[in-house]
Amino acid sequence: MNPSLPDRVRLFALDATAGLGGRIAESLGLPLSPHEERGFEDGEHKVRPLTGVGDCDCYVIQSLHGGPDLSANDKLCRLLFFVGALKDAGAARVTAVAPYLCYARKDRRTKPFDPVTTRYVAALFEAVGTDAVLTLEVHNEAAFENAGRRRSITLPAATLFMEHALKHADGPLCVLSPDPGGVKRAELFRETLEARLGVPVGKAFADKHRSAGVVSGDLLVGDVAGATVFVMDDLISTGGTLVRAARAARAAGARRVIAFAAHGLFMPGAAEALADPALERVVVTDSVPPFRLAGAAIAAKVETVPAAPLLADAVGRLATGQALTDLLAW
Repeated sequence: MNPSLPDRVRLFALDATAGLGGRIAESLGLPLSPHEERGFEDGEHKVRPLTGVGDCDCYVIQSLHGGPDLSANDKLCRLLFFVGALKDAGAARVTAVAPYLCYARKDRRTKPFDPVTTRYVAALFEAVGTDAVLTLEVHNEAAFENAGRRRSITLPAATLFMEHALKHADGPLCVLSPDPGGVKRAELFRETLEARLGVPVGKAFADKHRSAGVVSGDLLVGDVAGATVFVMDDLISTGGTLVRAARAARAAGARRVIAFAAHGLFMPGAAEALADPALERVVVTDSVPPFRLAGAAIAAKVETVPAAPLLADAVGRLATGQALTDLLAW
């Protein structure tokens, strides 16, 4: 037991995220509290704590990506039901720790009568009594923070990538956003990298327009000629966005292109896309295990960095009332 944490802190990791949950617990020096998950013949299930949680400060870890055994909906439902069970059992506070938050990309209407699913998910968390939601590198920070009334915390993943970027700082550097929506994310990383190195780091962005699942746009603006280019994004789905940006950077004279993304979903087609020679290396966190790349040759090109230390740091600070400022404004 970590003596710096209050006695009433309880840490749970649901079965689908047991591996990452165990690593967060180890980083915190806090054992995982026991729980039970049961499935029934018709697909229904129940989740309950196996220890008292009255007046406790509880943290529940569940990464909400689809697969390999449960869908994103299954995982979200189990997390919500468990939060509700903890509150019914008298928990004083419950924080949902969702390293990957499902539906975060559907944060605005792009077609008539579109749903704004981010807001509906926020309402579900509120309905079961969730006090706070902690996630890693959400797609749209402003939309996430304003979707509901409970405390919403998103940790930038760039701190996890900084040492990898410094290893490749062997000449002119540039940080590229693969679309206009990610410019702020890329710019913050660029400013931090520049401060660490004490030398100028260039900036660039690529244009992207998505409609009905089709991505278009080939404009690239920035200082990529002769540089090692770091493409910074929140997630990789099919890899198409990254490859478009990498090809554009190479065509504009980039010497190397290395991609950083918090969440590697690696949906069908990603292995083929990321094998493109325009991309030298791809670095992701373990918020989503790279199970879809199992056996693929591209797996050797992908490096995974642990998210547990950062998530554990945030949980520890929340549990002890410490500020998160330096974790959020890196």
